[in-house]
Amino acid sequence: MSYESTRNSNLKVTASEAVLNGIAHDGGLFVMRNLKDKKIDIEKLLYKSYAEISRKVLKLMLDDFPEEKINDCISKAYTKKFSTEEITPVVKVGGCYITELFHGPTSAFKDVALSILPHLITASYEMNDRQDEVIILTATSGDTGKAALEGFKDIKGTKIIVFYPENGVSQVQKAQMVTQEGSNTHVCAIKGNFDDAQSGVKKLFTDKNLIENLMEYNKVFSSANSINIGRLIPQIVYYFYTYVKLIEKDIIKLKDKINFSVPTGNFGNILAGYYAKQMGLPINKLICASNENNVLFDFINTGIYDRNRQFYKTISPSMDIIVSSNLERLLYFLYDKDNNEVKKLMDDLSLKGRYEVNEKVKNKISSEFYGGCVFAKDTETTIKEVFEKYGYLLDTHTAVAYKTLEDYKDETGDNTISVVLSTASPFKFSRSVYKALFDTEEQQELEIMYELSKKTGIEIPTNLQGLENKPVIHNKVCEIDKMEEYVRTIVKQ
Repeated sequence: MSYESTRNSNLKVTASEAVLNGIAHDGGLFVMRNLKDKKIDIEKLLYKSYAEISRKVLKLMLDDFPEEKINDCISKAYTKKFSTEEITPVVKVGGCYITELFHGPTSAFKDVALSILPHLITASYEMNDRQDEVIILTATSGDTGKAALEGFKDIKGTKIIVFYPENGVSQVQKAQMVTQEGSNTHVCAIKGNFDDAQSGVKKLFTDKNLIENLMEYNKVFSSANSINIGRLIPQIVYYFYTYVKLIEKDIIKLKDKINFSVPTGNFGNILAGYYAKQMGLPINKLICASNENNVLFDFINTGIYDRNRQFYKTISPSMDIIVSSNLERLLYFLYDKDNNEVKKLMDDLSLKGRYEVNEKVKNKISSEFYGGCVFAKDTETTIKEVFEKYGYLLDTHTAVAYKTLEDYKDETGDNTISVVLSTASPFKFSRSVYKALFDTEEQQELEIMYELSKKTGIEIPTNLQGLENKPVIHNKVCEIDKMEEYVRTIVKQ
């Protein structure tokens, strides 16, 4: 029983149960209390493949999984599924390095974790001798949806339901989801933003009446969002992989510290970096990059988390999030694993829409993190300047992290070797990228992809080509308060 709820230390489960359940019954997230004991010997990772490094990390974090099951999951997830054998190559762009996380089947960083999560859930299902069907319930701000749908497509014993904000994703992201094939896939737009979708999904997870009804149909909920520890753990791997690659390229030496700049919305990706640091990775600073929805920027700089603010629809929509769920896991560790304190903070967030951490925790945050925010104009300028100087095309999220890193260096004078984690192929946001380069507003994103490729000489990922010709399979739209009704119709099928 190595995992417990962030809100209740008595609510304990095994790693496989945590992966299956997705979220704790009390609404908390599953965490490993003895995380700091799970150390990785980096020297033993040198010249290892991505799959081999994955085995090391997953074996430590998924401690009740037999080794053969971990090996099987990794093989199914990463063998011939990515456009490069490296999985997450590291390239130099200007004064920093970029870990490219967009070479998977949907051209987004979510692929790295969501290619393996379905297999982890299937393995957990077998290990716990479950006979019920797993309903994967997921909210997306754009990329998680398609990556999860692709990962769970036709996986035996599962159905997947994805909710996305009707007008809150790019045209390419929407096209990827509504054309998704698979007998077990279901997609529904909601009339609201991502926070509405995420809050709705969390409410369903803790609805006792609905859960009892599920049991009658021999079904259970789980999640593909990063609230599921099985989604978060695989993201730790590319932090270690990046560090090892920099050593192998003679850019750093073993034990040298480096910085990571991470485009951040739901706080899962950057939290994986915090986990990596606890496991022995020499990280100097985790740089949290926000857009106009800069609730995390304010939190890191003031210790106050306040969701009572205006929501902005931006050119980096996957970061258009005001309630960052994974921050709860960070608070658990910053408060020295005091579940009661975490519960109080989450209750304050639920009832008042805000909370404030104490002075000791504020100091811990400032020592670990730097918060920056970049608005649309500077994002566009960064895309244009980086392409003109280095011939490298950033998407609208990676550009936020690139510029935040520049701001951090200017402000602090820190010249530590730094890495930007990329979010997605620029062609997933081709309209905004095209405008940044050529100052021309184009409406049809699916068409402008080809013009963007022609003018930049950069090839469109195969999986994004021809989206405009695929038939729309999912066209359901519902009000926020009708999400449960929609789920019930799927459960009965």
